[in-house]
Amino acid sequence: MDKIKLKSVIINGLLVVVSLVYSCKPNQIISKKVSKEIKNSQMLGKYQVGFALYDPATKEMVLEKDADKYFTPASNTKLFTFYAGLKITPDSIPSLRYVERGDSLIFWGTGDPSLLHTVVKGTKAIQLLKNTHKKLFFAAGRYTGNFFGNGWSWDDYNDYYQPEITELPLFDNVVLITSKQAGEMKVSPAIFNACFVIDSSSKATRFEVKREFLSNKFHFPPVKISASYEQQIPFKTGTNITLALLADTLKKEVQVISETLPANAKTVYSAKSDDVFRQLMLPSDNFVAEQLLLTYADQLGIEMNASKVIALVKERYLKDLPDQPKWVDGSGLSRGNLFTPRSIIKLLDMIYHEVNNQQRLFSMLPAGGKSGTLRNAYAKTDTPFVYGKTGTLSGVHNQSGYLITKKGKLLYYSFMNNNYVQPTAEVRKEMVRIMTFVHDRF
Repeated sequence: MDKIKLKSVIINGLLVVVSLVYSCKPNQIISKKVSKEIKNSQMLGKYQVGFALYDPATKEMVLEKDADKYFTPASNTKLFTFYAGLKITPDSIPSLRYVERGDSLIFWGTGDPSLLHTVVKGTKAIQLLKNTHKKLFFAAGRYTGNFFGNGWSWDDYNDYYQPEITELPLFDNVVLITSKQAGEMKVSPAIFNACFVIDSSSKATRFEVKREFLSNKFHFPPVKISASYEQQIPFKTGTNITLALLADTLKKEVQVISETLPANAKTVYSAKSDDVFRQLMLPSDNFVAEQLLLTYADQLGIEMNASKVIALVKERYLKDLPDQPKWVDGSGLSRGNLFTPRSIIKLLDMIYHEVNNQQRLFSMLPAGGKSGTLRNAYAKTDTPFVYGKTGTLSGVHNQSGYLITKKGKLLYYSFMNNNYVQPTAEVRKEMVRIMTFVHDRF
């Protein structure tokens, strides 16, 4: 080899090396600076923290801190429920299955959460039942799970965020108590009016309604209800309640029948999937999350049971996760759920490519400083830089999602905080500080 050729080979080799070093440098800088911020944080050293930051352009993990450790995800669980829906019900949500025989219409529930939902307002199935001249028969018994999810706190039964699970949910499975004027209480659905009684023995100084655990008996204190009062309380579900609510809504009789769903049953589709997914993710609707799992079972043709659906989804769609999740419910209410930050990063990548439209995806996620559960977490803005899912339980506060840096670079992140005793507001503030740091400098 002559000297000129040798010099050319050396120069080209050096250029390749320099190019490789230069291409890696930005992520190395991010890693060192963010790592330093996390290490020097007085807050983050007081409890368990898992963190992962990923660059999809270079397909490399920029930074990991205990990213292979399992953490309680809380509502980050809804990312898994969301992804399952993208795969199983990508267009519309099944609302009702039915057959017509002679003068009868027999129908089965699918778990559809949009059915008369206060926000999504699914009505197609109701219109079918209302407009038919046939006798109506509800075939109960498809759902084989419990009225609460695996590992739920039973004493939260009176709180709006823990409605019971059922195959044919109506009105979000909650009773709404409102008051436009002081002293005037309104109950919806109205059929529950007769279930409300004054608790004359109560010493309460403010108005609040409490339901008995295993029945639809609602007690309120002898205190005047204030104007603009609002409270949602899950009602005790059951076939009789379902029939009563349907009869009241349809203004016609509905009878119950015991019959297995036949293969030739027709399907009524209700709301568009994106509308339901948006309700799942932005306000972090637990009711929608749990009921969606049942609609997936309906579409997959398997037993309507959360554990059965989750097992199939894990087997069919989640084999590529670096750490197999312990996934037990749809909403994240259960502390039985355990995920690693690096598995959530992989899931975020799968979600991103499944939607294949950044604008559409971000419209279904809380936006920092603008919408959903991230509305008040970041500074108010018309151009958010964080789109993700929060997750909160006592001693748990997480964020996982997508971040757009100041230079327009897309990054995925999962930031999980577990087992803290500090106020959640302080944990959130520190997490937001770190993510804002990443945005501003890169």
